[in-house]
Amino acid sequence: MGIERIGVLGSGLMGSGIAHTVAQAGYQVLLADVDESIVNKAVSGITRRLKSQVEKGKLAIEEQEAILHRINTTTSMEEFASADLVIEAVVEDVVVKRKMFGELDRICKPAALLVSNTSTLSPTEIGAPTKRVGQTAGLHFFNPAPVMKLVEVIRGLGTADETVATLKEFVVSLGKAPVVVYDSPGGIVSRIQIAARNEAVRMFVEGVASAEDIDTAMKLGAGWPMGPLALIDLIGVDLHVTNSDSLAQELGAERFRPHTYMRKMVRAGYFGQKAGRGFYSYDQVSDRKK
Repeated sequence: MGIERIGVLGSGLMGSGIAHTVAQAGYQVLLADVDESIVNKAVSGITRRLKSQVEKGKLAIEEQEAILHRINTTTSMEEFASADLVIEAVVEDVVVKRKMFGELDRICKPAALLVSNTSTLSPTEIGAPTKRVGQTAGLHFFNPAPVMKLVEVIRGLGTADETVATLKEFVVSLGKAPVVVYDSPGGIVSRIQIAARNEAVRMFVEGVASAEDIDTAMKLGAGWPMGPLALIDLIGVDLHVTNSDSLAQELGAERFRPHTYMRKMVRAGYFGQKAGRGFYSYDQVSDRKK
């Protein structure tokens, strides 16, 4: 099937980044969330990022205007009725996602594909409430979505070959590289990185090295663009704990279990960049390390 109209459900960090990416590739995008102020904030963030590209000479102002013109917003899922593809990017909670997929199955036209941007949950389980299991899958973008080249196409147990082929073509049309993953918690990257990030936390708690030195070692010694502890702060300590617990439960492996120290951080409200404090302290305005 041809994909022309894209719906993005959820306008948080990932949803807004995906909408930005898709619109910049020339697609019409409908970005939805529960409240108008939330989607307006998302569009403001997209505008700010595009303006920065213009100021750096990486984007013409005419293209900025064209990209923004291709993004429409809504607070009603019913408007996804004409979408060819809906990308769900709501909270990483399987109960919530299953509910959203059930609603989307009711609303969307029969040929539409429904995909989840999940990083740790099973697309088979998420898509199960629908009557179009063959047209459901995971489509995992990485943060920041407009920059990161990789997209994991996560194949559920019932995902049709045609759906996988269409999603791969769509990812390539965004200027990104698809890899196909068979339904496994965490896909490829999250599964490896969550274990590595948890080990970095254990080393920090054991006093093996400071947060700064652990991050510097992984950047300069392993080629990571960002250190594991700074990355947890960016993702959100609370979300990292949730994702780790999900993998530990599904795979039964101790390496995925989050250290107790992070549970204490969550109880204290040290969620990372969004809270101004995590493994590092942050300026709430500039998000720079102090």
